[in-house]
Amino acid sequence: MESESKRLFATESLGGRAVYRLHAVTVAAGILLVLYYRAMHVPAAGEGRAAWLGMLAAELWYSAYWVITQSVRWNPVRRSPFRDRLAARYGERLPCVDIFVCTADPQSEPPSLVISTVLSVMAYDYPAEKLSVYLSDDGGSILTFYAMWEASSFAKHWLPFCKRYNIEPRSPAAYFSETDGLQDLSNTKEWSLIKDMYEEMTERIDTAVMSGKIPEEIKANHKGFDEWNLEINSKDHQPIVQILIDGKDQNAVDNEGNVLPTLVYMAREKRPQHHHNFKAGAMNALIRVSSVISNSPIIMNVDCDMYSNNKDTIRDALCFFLDEEMGHKIGFVQYPQSYNNMTKNDVYGNSMHVISKVELRGFDSVGDPLYIGTGCFHRREILCGRRFTEEYKEDWDGGIKEKKQEHVYEIEKKAKSLSTCTYEHDTQWGDEIGLKYGCPVEDVITGLAIHCRGWESVLNSPTRPAFVGVGPTTLAQTLLQHKRWSEGNFIIFLSKYCPFLFGHGKIKLRHQMGYCIYGLWAPNSLATLYYVTIPSLALLKGTPLFPEITSPWIAPFIYVFCVKNIYSLYEALSCGDTLKGWWNGQRMWMVKRITSYLFGVIDTLRKLLGLSQMTFAVSSKVSDEDVSKRYELEIMEFGSSTPEYMIISTIALLNLVCLVGGLRHFMTGGWNALLNVFSPQLILCGMLVITNIPLYEAMFLRKDKGC
Repeated sequence: MESESKRLFATESLGGRAVYRLHAVTVAAGILLVLYYRAMHVPAAGEGRAAWLGMLAAELWYSAYWVITQSVRWNPVRRSPFRDRLAARYGERLPCVDIFVCTADPQSEPPSLVISTVLSVMAYDYPAEKLSVYLSDDGGSILTFYAMWEASSFAKHWLPFCKRYNIEPRSPAAYFSETDGLQDLSNTKEWSLIKDMYEEMTERIDTAVMSGKIPEEIKANHKGFDEWNLEINSKDHQPIVQILIDGKDQNAVDNEGNVLPTLVYMAREKRPQHHHNFKAGAMNALIRVSSVISNSPIIMNVDCDMYSNNKDTIRDALCFFLDEEMGHKIGFVQYPQSYNNMTKNDVYGNSMHVISKVELRGFDSVGDPLYIGTGCFHRREILCGRRFTEEYKEDWDGGIKEKKQEHVYEIEKKAKSLSTCTYEHDTQWGDEIGLKYGCPVEDVITGLAIHCRGWESVLNSPTRPAFVGVGPTTLAQTLLQHKRWSEGNFIIFLSKYCPFLFGHGKIKLRHQMGYCIYGLWAPNSLATLYYVTIPSLALLKGTPLFPEITSPWIAPFIYVFCVKNIYSLYEALSCGDTLKGWWNGQRMWMVKRITSYLFGVIDTLRKLLGLSQMTFAVSSKVSDEDVSKRYELEIMEFGSSTPEYMIISTIALLNLVCLVGGLRHFMTGGWNALLNVFSPQLILCGMLVITNIPLYEAMFLRKDKGC
């Protein structure tokens, strides 16, 4: 008990696992019976044998994948940090923290959105002199730099305002959009003043973005604007590093005389002849640049659209790193993603509640959660390739020690030399050091490598989400995002970093299986595509592919289907989804599998055969007004002709035709006899038609631009 009272965090198993295990065992028995029936009742040649064997192959795949998914559902755990104990033990003797924010395109990721995230992480309830915030701008845009310059000035008013009134969230965009924000303050005049200052600043930034130019009188206010000229573009420019706020400078204070966090803008060098390795390259450049400016032992990274929603997030994370019993083993602390723009019924299934509240917690129990690329705290040394040893002891004062004072110009010059295109040539960067290259999901493969070097990780999912961002608001954005994720994870599965190969002997088997859940998202498309087409076509042709409804062999099919979906519904409802939200999620899993994941398979094979190069598409964070209105009304957005939409509409029409044709056969060929034989296929086809109702509406009934 005395040992427990010294711990800075607690770990507890989630309840209800006995019921889940009973459910899993019975479903496993049902799956075995289904496979036995398939194998023992193969039709004679010419009687639908090929279709039957295809069903067996699809069901074998689903069964194997289901077994893999059980690796993270057997015993999920919850972590609870104790900030009071951290404060009692360490006071303000806490390590320095470097915060990395990444952006890539001022059109897809508006600068006003980016600086709200930057301001939110500058305003943590943490000693300002121990915070350094870095923005990597892979677009190399003067517009983003201008927004950062504006933010550096506004921070002098925003940070003391946040701390004086203890407000949350500390993103000004999110805070001022809340209708009840004013009720928390006693000084309404100050609230209005700060709000007006923020709105005027965003108006200036948005005006500059729309015009594409910065007024000359503004450029005269900071030397950093001189870095840009008419020859610079996003893919061809010199390295740019500008320290907008130097936390070591005694004059860098807010309007109440308090120290401000260090604030740095970086645009690494880009040249057409050099591959820049996307976000992984930007992160590695930030690791090097920060090493000569602050060199903090803890690094937090967050995407530009994921603002800080919880002022205590840093202290919570430190409870894990500074725990005397387990802290030395923990390489990174991951927080789940949350979104503030999801509709009530999550029309595109993007909330990922079940993944965050069940699967990631299950990862935490089998060998640690994966690194998901945002909302994560790392030890600097593990990002620099350090392996875990029991003798390892972190020097938490490393970032606090006074260095020889250098002029800002000298520091910037040194930092620029570390962010050139050629710096990494003939080095271990992107392989043994930093985030790994060669994969669209550099975060997952980097986390796997960290685990294979002996480090552990934990998931912290506080009641108040640590980070909140903007999720996709159109079907096209959703499918693009999932194509990138599925393709990247499938590339990992087929590479030397396959968890079963790379992790063999280094991490537990269940941990390897957990990584493969996402690695096998893409090939799921093949079995799904088969299941949503062949049974329906067989119904139209009059070829039975399931047991008769009066046969006892139909029982395991019905049991597996019903129990699995009932538990899926229970899981979704317990994680905060609505009934309609769960149904939307089921539709979107089918849509993503037959489009995003299918193209993920195709593009992965093309890359492996050398027929195409790896690309990285930035998901847009903006939508026009009409699209936003339809999203709020939960009306699915199409509005263009793409290969994905052609597949979706073809499958929807195919099932509708097959259902009508099948019913016609029943009416003309003997209702009772045919119903006994074809009921399962009729039900499956009917459910696919019901699932696709929004698509039929978009094709035949709607007249708006999103039809």
